[in-house]
Amino acid sequence: MIKLIASDMDGTLLNQYDKLNEETFDIIMKLKEKDILFAVASGRQYFNIKNKFDKIKENIIYVAENGSYVILEGEELYSSKLDKDMVDSFLETAKQIEGCETVLCGKKGAYIEKNYEKFIKEVERYYLKYEVVNNFNEVEDDILKFTIYDFKGAAENCSKIFEPRFGNTFQVTVSGENWLDIINHDVSKGVAIKHLQEKFNIKPEETMVFGDYFNDLSMFDEAYHSYAMKNAPDKVKQHARFMAKSNNENGVLEVIKSQVL
Repeated sequence: MIKLIASDMDGTLLNQYDKLNEETFDIIMKLKEKDILFAVASGRQYFNIKNKFDKIKENIIYVAENGSYVILEGEELYSSKLDKDMVDSFLETAKQIEGCETVLCGKKGAYIEKNYEKFIKEVERYYLKYEVVNNFNEVEDDILKFTIYDFKGAAENCSKIFEPRFGNTFQVTVSGENWLDIINHDVSKGVAIKHLQEKFNIKPEETMVFGDYFNDLSMFDEAYHSYAMKNAPDKVKQHARFMAKSNNENGVLEVIKSQVL
């Protein structure tokens, strides 16, 4: 019996147009009626995810910022902030890499220094609440995640510098074609799922997860029912036990309807 379902957002629950299928809300409420918890596990900020699920916002668990911020019914269950000195080191490194812009992701919102259309367009896809600051030193917030938008491609550009330099002490993850995320080493979507399992006494065999990218692999490790999306890279698919149809074919919903409801 499934007691916990967790799904990634981009490339998984959302279609290519950044939209949720309207049936998602009905399915989540049906899961609640069966006492099955539903968590959204995303690299997006809490405010952005909550806005997407506004119709049923109090009926899901938010695993935001790649697992560094977990919210249930408006209450913080867990958070992990980055050391300020290390954030400064990340900033100095990012400045040396061509094609990269930085987003500081905090509990109160996100912060950027650059304000030009192409960058803002990408920021607004994932950050509902953000602020343009003159200097990152002005930011007074707990920074949960350090994020880079790499116009040259994260895997081929900034990851090759950040991973060797910081990968042994922090989670350095390519979370999309152009996105690189850095969070504390002991934090991930998988750690957040494990925290929920322990809190609600749920076993991996009673857990179902869905993902499409490398920042979802840690979730696969915590659930027997691990599903990679058809649109996922082959290396991601290799880590999952099962396959779901693509995000544009409502793969997550189809599996839940056929296997759970």
